[in-house]
Amino acid sequence: MTTLLRPAPLTAPRVSGDLPGPRSTALLAHQERWESSARTYPRHLPIALAEGSGSFVRDVDGNVFIDFLAGAGVLSLGHNHPELVRAVSQQLDSLTHGLDFPTPAKDTFTQAQLSMLPPELRRRTRLHFCGPTGANAVEAAIKLCKIATGRGDIISFRGAFHGSTHATMALSGLVSQKTPVRNGMPGVHFFPYTADGPAPDGPDVNGADLLEQALRDSNGGIPLPAAVIMEMVQGEGGNIVARTDFVRTVREVTRSLGIPLIVDEVQTGCGRTGTWFAFEQYGIEPDVIVASKALSGIGLPVALILYDTALDTWAPGAHIGTFRGNQLAFAAGAETVRIIRRDDILGNVRRQGDRIADRLTGLTRNPWVSQVRGRGLMWGIELADRSDGRPATEVAAAVQHHALRHGLIVERGGRDDAVVRLLPPLNVTAEVVDMACSILVDAVSTSANRFRVH
Repeated sequence: MTTLLRPAPLTAPRVSGDLPGPRSTALLAHQERWESSARTYPRHLPIALAEGSGSFVRDVDGNVFIDFLAGAGVLSLGHNHPELVRAVSQQLDSLTHGLDFPTPAKDTFTQAQLSMLPPELRRRTRLHFCGPTGANAVEAAIKLCKIATGRGDIISFRGAFHGSTHATMALSGLVSQKTPVRNGMPGVHFFPYTADGPAPDGPDVNGADLLEQALRDSNGGIPLPAAVIMEMVQGEGGNIVARTDFVRTVREVTRSLGIPLIVDEVQTGCGRTGTWFAFEQYGIEPDVIVASKALSGIGLPVALILYDTALDTWAPGAHIGTFRGNQLAFAAGAETVRIIRRDDILGNVRRQGDRIADRLTGLTRNPWVSQVRGRGLMWGIELADRSDGRPATEVAAAVQHHALRHGLIVERGGRDDAVVRLLPPLNVTAEVVDMACSILVDAVSTSANRFRVH
């Protein structure tokens, strides 16, 4: 009898031969033949995945990569965390889908989520379970506020990304995404997003002041809106961190004018920035919180909004969805909260975030690196031509390619995809951070040298 040898544990990056390898090439060809042209990740990261463990993945050709994309942030405890796998397996034996009926798994999950809120906020919060995506939760938040206020306009910010559905595209800053789709949702107004550091609108532009002036001006052109929606860190916008006074002024203005403030925590939530929700670091309390991505900790879809009870004026069935009752995600999500508390995962996020900052600080001496920025375990390296500030998309693409070839998966975002982005698992170890940063620093140095600085 032939003994099948298990592959070596996934503990270090290892890449041999060309990428994609022959097996990946075959699966990518099948994908090209049968899947939608709207697919994205494999176009820039041409591999086919076979298995994952912790902060690592192995492709079908046996190459091992550090995964600092982590399912676009959904895998908060990495790939296949054994305790989450066990929680899901146990739930499989009892109930997998429950619409919006109460269940033990759902109640445990609900109480776990509420327990992570600041006490004052917790006492006046209700939850609504949405469809399986963050975009659906954003849609629910907008609908909730329009119904509660009887108003229709929405304020968003330049650089924002809130999803790819019809309404969430209208709320997002990315013009190329919505240009082909005619008759988008009307009544959306954009204001500058004031960053903690250099920003596209410049250091002297305070979006909160402009917002207040427009809304308080009887001739300002914008009716009192149903809501203001904002991210504390613009993830897809290029890891742009909001300035504290900007956020606090937006909160003061919206509260004084009776405008619900929606904070989109789809990407920043569930510990990504070092607190359970990023807004906690700004000393504010929003009226609506949108959460999704990492709620289950293991990539099982679940999305919800947490909101002030005063807004709970909608009728039964006002926002529904068949997949609101994912019992497997609830079981995993409750277990995730328990592990995050037990293992001080939020402390690890802050420690490893500081470690990344320390390791990457030197990159700002590179003539193509305009800024290294982030919070917790959400980091971005912006590549730009310093002579005119234009995004250096080709340099960023070269960095991503070089990193992949040497065993590190990173994504790009920001304007013209010129920001190299890091979203590691929240339980990533110092050893893995060091390995990843070494690859990334070399990738930036090597790739930048291929391009002439003007």
